[in-house]
Amino acid sequence: MKLEESTFLLYAAKYYDNPHCHDISEFEEDLKRFQYIRKLLNRYAQYGDLKERLILNHFIVIYNCFGTHATNMLFMKLDEHHELVKPFIEFLNYMPSEIEYNGTIINTNNIKSNQEITKKLQEI
Repeated sequence: MKLEESTFLLYAAKYYDNPHCHDISEFEEDLKRFQYIRKLLNRYAQYGDLKERLILNHFIVIYNCFGTHATNMLFMKLDEHHELVKPFIEFLNYMPSEIEYNGTIINTNNIKSNQEITKKLQEI
């Protein structure tokens, strides 16, 4: 299945694996984590306020729910923050060599990694 804006929910549902999920509202709550991460990264980009542990917790929950397919989903939903997302995914050892969404293949070596975030994550 190709990951595109029009197929995002279907893609997410296909790879969703949460044995504790009892209804659709829990699935929707897990999807909201993408928005939470976006807000936290926007706050960092605007004000320099990085909540690295909170962001990392959201990433961990997303990966626990969607597995390795979460990487493509994260890069697609956080398109404007690739350089901020990359250090978190590298820290969790989920960075593939290529990312594919919306019919585009991106070589991850071509994505810069925010050095300040990388440094903060190394201190954890």
